[in-house]
Parts: sequence; structure tokens; C-alpha cells
Amino acid sequence: MDWDSAIYGFESYLMLERSLSKNSIDAYLRDISKLVEYLDIHEIEVSPIDINFKILKEFILWINTLGVAQRSQARIISGIRAFYKYLMMEDIIDDDPTELLEGPKIGRKIPDVLSYNEIEMILEAVDLSTKFGHRNRAIIETLYACGLRVSELINLKLSNYFPDIGFVKVIGKNNKERIIPIGADAIKYIDIYIKNHRSKVNIKKGNEDYVFLNRRGKNLGRIMIFHIVKELAEIAGIKKNVSPHTFRHSFATHLVEGGADLRAVQEMLGHESILTTEIYTHLDTNYLKKTILAFHPRNKKNTK
Repeated sequence: MDWDSAIYGFESYLMLERSLSKNSIDAYLRDISKLVEYLDIHEIEVSPIDINFKILKEFILWINTLGVAQRSQARIISGIRAFYKYLMMEDIIDDDPTELLEGPKIGRKIPDVLSYNEIEMILEAVDLSTKFGHRNRAIIETLYACGLRVSELINLKLSNYFPDIGFVKVIGKNNKERIIPIGADAIKYIDIYIKNHRSKVNIKKGNEDYVFLNRRGKNLGRIMIFHIVKELAEIAGIKKNVSPHTFRHSFATHLVEGGADLRAVQEMLGHESILTTEIYTHLDTNYLKKTILAFHPRNKKNTK
């Protein structure tokens, strides 16, 4: 049994026997697609019925090293377990390779923030002479310029890219649209990629409108973005735990520290509540300390 057949059967099971919603089914299928993408990236040719615990464990370790959030890791493991539970129920496999898989301990942690200098180091680490150099440079520029979620980046459409007026339209959580300004550097590298590199790709049917494509002419997967970011951070010598989300967090932090209105940042990030933005943006502790010392009434009184 190949992956397409197994996934199709799993999808039918979730829909017909478990009566799950489309969103829930899509979430399960995304989890499995991440495993398939890992196998493709590492050129591991193994069918779903022949996969073993060792491969699955290496996959989980890999997504952890890429910087995938612990909650996302737990979600992926849950989806893969459900997939193999289905294969067991259908007597397609005799042993469950996910039985010994352990999920991460979930805790709340503020992600690392990159300085502007570190972001420049990562951008400069891109080798523009390679086949996907300009695409990868455009990806990093866009992540930082717009503060996009990974899902928003990989689903960015040419029809929603407006370089002439400096905006992109993205579809965020709950299918909510928002308009985000995009800077000149990001536009520059996206345009170079589109005109000189993307135009040479044999684009698969149904993928014509996606901005960023893989070598097979399909839109990029989430795991590939994590892989690109992690690799560039290592080349740049950045010791922090860098993931695509780090650029979103850095985008928000730099805006707030630069004096941007929190409501404007909330709109650009696509947050429902301003409280989420306040938690998400990580202000420098020295900045906070100076602010309190300068403006708190008790401190003012003591300085007179």
C-alpha cells in the first residue's frame, strides 16, 4: 500500500465512521503530510505499512530540532497515532509503530527574538547562486517584512500580491483576510524569484497561483519552511532556537520597541484580542524598567 492510498482510506474513515468536521479531518491529514514531507526531504523510500518506530522517532527529533512548537509537536504525534490506529483497525498492519512514541512536555515559553543584526546575518547566509537561493531569500524577507504565520506564507497567492502598492493579502486563522504592508526588500527578492526562477518551474495543475513552489512545482509544505530557516540559522552561526515563528515574533517586537501603536501591530498579526498581542510582543526588560522609573508617580516624587 502506498501513501496516497493509505491517506485516502484514512480520510474516508475520519469522514464516514468518525463523522469529523472538515476542519478536523484537514488537521489530521496535515499531520500525516508532515511525515510524508520528511520522508521526501530525506529521500527515505518506505511505505506506510513498512515504517518503523526508529523512523518515526527520528522524524519527531527532526521537527523538534527545526523549532516546531511543543504544542504543534504534540498535535502531529496525535495525528500520526490516529493514522496508525486506523491501519491497525483495518488489519493493514499487525504492529503499531507509534506505541512507544512520547510527546513533548508542554509548557509556556516566550520564543527567542532575533536582533536586526542577526536577521541580516541569516539573510546574508542565503547562497543566491544556488537553484533555490532567490526563493529562500524571498521567503525569509517575507517572513520578517510581514510577520506571517507559516500557513499564511505557504498559501500566499500571486493574486493576493500587490507589489505596485506595497501590500499582500493573506488568509489567516478562521479564514479571516487581512491586508499587510510589505517592504521594498521583500518585493525586490520576490520579483527576482518570480521572474527569473519560478517561471522555469514545471508547475503542477492547481498550484499556478501559489507564490512559493518546491522543486516539483507544488506549493511548499510547512516542514520545508522550518528546514530552510533552521539551515540558514546554522550557517549564520545563530545559537538561538530559530524557527519561522521567530521572525513573526521579531517582527512584532521590533515594531513595538520602535514605537509602533499596539493596535496597528494587532491588525498586522491578525490577533483577535489586543491581550494576545501584549503577551506575544516581548519588550526589552531594560526598556520597561526605564519606562517605570521615568513615568511612575512614586518614582517622580523620589527624584525631586
